[in-house]
Amino acid sequence: MSSQDIPEENLPAQQGHAHGAVDVADEKNPFADPGLPPHEHRIQDIDEQAARRSERAVALLFTVSMLATVGFIVSYVTVPHDRSIYVFPIGHVSALNFALGVTLGLALFCIGAGAVHWARTLMSDVEIADERHPIEASPELRAKVHEDFRQGAKESAIGRRKLIRNTMLGALTLVPLSGLMLLRDLGPLPGTSLRHTLWSKGKLLVNMNTNEPLRPEDVAVGSLTFAKPEGLEEHDEDFQKEIAKAALMIVRLQPDNIKDKRELEWSHEGIVAYSKICTHVGCPISLYEQQTHHVLCPCHQSTFDLSDGARVIFGPAGHALPQLRIGVNDEGYLEALGDFEEPVGPAFWERG
Repeated sequence: MSSQDIPEENLPAQQGHAHGAVDVADEKNPFADPGLPPHEHRIQDIDEQAARRSERAVALLFTVSMLATVGFIVSYVTVPHDRSIYVFPIGHVSALNFALGVTLGLALFCIGAGAVHWARTLMSDVEIADERHPIEASPELRAKVHEDFRQGAKESAIGRRKLIRNTMLGALTLVPLSGLMLLRDLGPLPGTSLRHTLWSKGKLLVNMNTNEPLRPEDVAVGSLTFAKPEGLEEHDEDFQKEIAKAALMIVRLQPDNIKDKRELEWSHEGIVAYSKICTHVGCPISLYEQQTHHVLCPCHQSTFDLSDGARVIFGPAGHALPQLRIGVNDEGYLEALGDFEEPVGPAFWERG
């Protein structure tokens, strides 16, 4: 149904030619400018039922967008990250990635399609010619812009078409939640993992070089030995993550040289076990000075005194190295008597 089929008395009034338009060229206006063509009215302009149908279609698109956003969030929470599905003709793909892509794409597409359909069927489509004007905005121009904005808001029918307005606001409010959910992909939530390592009561101290459990006689006075927890192997998938928290320095001191009372109680015959991870930015400590019992971090020269609770004596490190309480089992091997009592490595915002 076109405007040609509607009686003229039902059609909106036609607008005249644009200002300055001339049908025939002359000396004053050497180029003919017939102005804008006659405006063709849409069915929605003259039939309220058609306008309501368009309104419901736009609202449906915005509603689908809201449902797709909810589907995105549900998929992110419920679909396992290691599950795959077969999608023709792509093949096997990640079920999570496929669900997130479909739902987010549908949410964004429906918002765009709803806005386009709204603009093409319900907003005013009358073409207006405006004269060129200086770049500087005069008070009159600013007043005209404000008036045009008010007129545009009125012609958009956003105040009268409440169903469109409310569903559009709902869709635009929900779709940013997809981005908030994606922030979780910055990494898994740490929970209490930063406070715990693989060390526990009964775990043997294993030499990092020989991969054999350590006995007290294997650690000579003045030597530096690196150890890992029993059961942690280099081919394990999470080896790097776990060794970054559980790596140990084993040093044997003369018991008389140990100044800190708790350090002496947590040692075995002068053998002390400290975290190898520097408390500044997490570099591995590897330099040991036998005469002074100091260990030095090679990254920023933080220095710790292993004879005095591994306290910081130089450098930017903020606190002492955590000590692991050790003992000897019935078979004569060095073992842990628990986990570190404080988080290893650099301080973090949950530390307390």
